[in-house]
Amino acid sequence: MGVNTVAVYSDADAQSPHVRACDEALRIGSAAPADSYLRIDRLIEAARETHAEAIHPGYGFLSENAEFAQATEDAGLVFIGPTPDTIRAMGSKASAKNLVSKAGLPVTPGYQGQDQSITTLCREADRIGYPVLLKASAGGGGKGMRLVRQREEMAGAIESAQREAKSAFGDNTLLIEKYLERARHVEVQIFGDGKGGVVHLFDRDCSVQRRHQKVIEEAPAPFLPDVVRSRLLAAGVDAGRAVSYRGAGTVEFLYDGLADIYFMEMNTRLQVEHPVTEMITGIDLVEWQLRVAAGDPLPLRQDEIEARGHAFEARLCAEDPDYDFAPSTGTLDLLRLPHELARIDSGVEQGQTISPYYDSMIAKIVTRAPTRGAALGQLSRALENTRVTGVKTNARLLHSIAANPDFEAGSISTRFIDERQTALLAHPPLDDRALAAAICFLSDTPSKPATSDDLGLAAGFQLNQPASIRRWIEVDNAPALVRIERDRNHGSVTAFIERFASVEARQSAPTPPSIARLVFSILHAKSASPAEWSLMIGGRAFEATVTPVAGGIRVYIGADYWDFALSNPVDDDRIARLPEGSLKAPMPGVITKLAVSPGDRVEAGGVIMLMEAMKMEHAVKAPTGGTLTRFRFSVGSQVREGDLLAEISIE
Repeated sequence: MGVNTVAVYSDADAQSPHVRACDEALRIGSAAPADSYLRIDRLIEAARETHAEAIHPGYGFLSENAEFAQATEDAGLVFIGPTPDTIRAMGSKASAKNLVSKAGLPVTPGYQGQDQSITTLCREADRIGYPVLLKASAGGGGKGMRLVRQREEMAGAIESAQREAKSAFGDNTLLIEKYLERARHVEVQIFGDGKGGVVHLFDRDCSVQRRHQKVIEEAPAPFLPDVVRSRLLAAGVDAGRAVSYRGAGTVEFLYDGLADIYFMEMNTRLQVEHPVTEMITGIDLVEWQLRVAAGDPLPLRQDEIEARGHAFEARLCAEDPDYDFAPSTGTLDLLRLPHELARIDSGVEQGQTISPYYDSMIAKIVTRAPTRGAALGQLSRALENTRVTGVKTNARLLHSIAANPDFEAGSISTRFIDERQTALLAHPPLDDRALAAAICFLSDTPSKPATSDDLGLAAGFQLNQPASIRRWIEVDNAPALVRIERDRNHGSVTAFIERFASVEARQSAPTPPSIARLVFSILHAKSASPAEWSLMIGGRAFEATVTPVAGGIRVYIGADYWDFALSNPVDDDRIARLPEGSLKAPMPGVITKLAVSPGDRVEAGGVIMLMEAMKMEHAVKAPTGGTLTRFRFSVGSQVREGDLLAEISIE
């Protein structure tokens, strides 16, 4: 569009791609959001210093902050979004519900009053009836949201949600909603010219969530009765007209699966999932934002906006689904995204560090096709070709959802993941394909000198002769000595795998009486870094990717992967163990609360402390029952992943 751009960045984002992509870039503070991205004064100062005309607030932090929008306008700048008055009316979930309720839209039962005392919030929750949702009034993305099923949980949930909301949005105001167990989350993308003209760009379904954050979104919402869709779109436009909405906005509803919809909130900003709307309409929503902010009319009338096909978006996040979706930080040693199969929106790149300060999203993987089934198949294939190491991700979970028969059939609700978590998170058992790929990788790596302890095997390959080397590897968490014979003339590999019972046993156990034999062929070597092969075992050809990870290697076959530890058979420092009952930090972060005191009796799974990481608060639980002996850190301490946090004496 010929518009010059200025990036602002914190110390943690100094090497981020957006800094290089823009024409200019200014540092605005240190890594903590309160010292950078939440500093209105520094953002305004950066705009003035670079002679900018407008500020785009993005879709996090201050994007729905009326004070920021007002300060932007007061500085003579254009806020690329709705007016401050609109944000006050609709950006706050509480005031939005009051406004649309007066306009006749159905809303979920709840409380959105000014009195934020624990006593009042508990009383209102009792009136509404449990279960209830606590929600941050000033923002979204699951931050400051807690599901409370009984009164005894309310006080602690209120304090936790308020802390998280204050950290993420600078405002700890909460509202309460009745929690609907089997509802779908559907929403309408609207766009207004600020003069009463409002159009919709159809609807989306964002029901598949974890920790109240969206995981997979799609447009249009599937299997929605025509009469419900018509009411939904009309209600979205009515909400926008009620405030003469300007720019891009989203009106969110709960759908009971039958005939009723309930207004939840309006996001007075661009949504994370806006690409699925762009893919079915062919409209660039950011371009529309810039044009309307510049005073242009809406580029299209309602009857000129068409929806074609179906689109999905999967949010690839740095998190550990096996540990209650705890954030994962570290360096992206490998980041291979399926650009040839999907639209990829990402703000990071290989070699960059994922910090604990901001949201955990790495990329959005977006597919479109003429039908829902075809678009879902494309998403599945794209996820099968996603490769990330250095941090844990939800890539395998995303593929499990895309391949789930219930999801394919449209049997979805906001509890989709909760109700199927065991099956969705199940790790695939080790099979011979993964082991063959690992051995193929080992046969191509430099060999260590053989010793008398290695069954007398000669190390290294000999020209024009079957080559024999040995490698130590862990198979199913137990050590194994692998003797590899490779016939380079015919591309075949024979491996003899000698397993031990445990890490300790491999240092002293005699040679087992039997050794497993595995034979496979190398059909084609596709690349060296990461290593990619076409292999065949038992007459079955398959593709495999193998890449180094900390302490070993990872084998990818499709969306599944297996990690194999590699270590010296004699000097293995992993044999060293922490004292029984030690509690280690599952992630880097800041300790926000100590839930018990030294000397207290704790139960296995009981909450010991709370930590904040990636704008979310996480409970750290006791690994075992016993008596808490001591804490190693205090409230406010910054800890690293693996730090010893506390000690529990086991009785």
